[in-house]
Amino acid sequence: MKSVYARILLSGAASAAAFSIAGTAHAQAFYLQEQSVRAQGRAFSGEAADTGVDSIWWNPAAIGGMEGGEASIHASAILPRGKVSDQGTVIVRPGQAAASVGGNPVEKNPISNGLLPSGAVAYGFGKVAFGLAVSAPYAFETDYAADSWARYTADKTKLRTIDIQPAVAVQLAPGLNLGAGLNIEHADATLSNYLPNLSPLLADGHQTLSGKGWDLGWSAGMQYHTGPVSFGLSYKSSVKHTLKGSVVTEGLLGPLAASNGTVNTHAHFATPWMAIGSVRFKANNELTLNAQVVRYGWAKFDSIRLGDPLNVAIPENYKNSWSYSVGADYAVDPKWTVRGGVQYGGTPTRNDERDARVPDSNRWNFSAGTSYAATSHITVDAAASYISFKDASIDRTTAAYAGTAVQTPILVDGTLTDASALVFSLGARVTF
Repeated sequence: MKSVYARILLSGAASAAAFSIAGTAHAQAFYLQEQSVRAQGRAFSGEAADTGVDSIWWNPAAIGGMEGGEASIHASAILPRGKVSDQGTVIVRPGQAAASVGGNPVEKNPISNGLLPSGAVAYGFGKVAFGLAVSAPYAFETDYAADSWARYTADKTKLRTIDIQPAVAVQLAPGLNLGAGLNIEHADATLSNYLPNLSPLLADGHQTLSGKGWDLGWSAGMQYHTGPVSFGLSYKSSVKHTLKGSVVTEGLLGPLAASNGTVNTHAHFATPWMAIGSVRFKANNELTLNAQVVRYGWAKFDSIRLGDPLNVAIPENYKNSWSYSVGADYAVDPKWTVRGGVQYGGTPTRNDERDARVPDSNRWNFSAGTSYAATSHITVDAAASYISFKDASIDRTTAAYAGTAVQTPILVDGTLTDASALVFSLGARVTF
């Protein structure tokens, strides 16, 4: 029975991508980059080379050389849109001819709107500075209807992470800063999908996976400022997550009914590492040009491993990917700055392995923002972005009850079209 139950679990979790959830409102896959309003305004084009608390997430060396204190707080409203459509998905029940999976063939806007908070604080003593950033780098929520054509691969999904990053930076020489930090991450995930019963006349069964846990990674970086040019290099490690949770299966009938129930287990997966390089060039007193390249180590997310008593590994096969961005800051006057930028991000998902829960694709990010120094100690930041996503196939074949006598292949054939997102952010920075 353990083997059969594990295969039933595998059928649902493989198509659901287990505890890792991606979405079209994000930088890439399930990573959100909205950790700074100032950064968003220039499409995240100079963060590893910029200074101050708003750049700690990208480079802990950003607070090197600071004297006194600085704090920031921000929130981003993420409003994704898109259409996930069936193009002929079929299910092959044992002993029966292939048939349409049925259900509503078009799911509009299955990715939920979200509000993403973040903030940071730092205090410097000249040569040494200490900082703390709190963010939610991985967060996502989808809600497919119970009668959706995608119900066997995606139903409801919710992922929330909290990343607490204490950091220290040292100024080794004028203009040369080194920094390092820990990334203490809490992940809380719940996802579900439907399971087909052996007869199309019977209602579907249902499966829910949930889990949570704390895990640890690290960040390190350097900055060099010389004349009008600033360089920044940084690295954020992969975080190997272990979530303690359970799998609840219900609604299976006939010979499958013995698999209904709850099993406690652990899920293991890794988030990507990031290598970041950026440069800022102060062209004159008003204009600063920015450029940034990020290499994402998504190949770390090669599989989901479920521990005792299930002991199954679910392949994900993500690939490493890149993002490129350019932008500019322009000081209209000593109090008011405007900025803008463009970013391109490639998806780590592969064709033939993309499912409805992970409707990720290549995207362009067009952003604009502004900052206004309300007083000598308080600056207000605002930004807006429009993100356009390339149409993509949803075509990851799965099988319910894989490897058993009742294996039920589901040949997925769908598309993601008309996908976009609006992101509006507001924040403030305070010196003390």
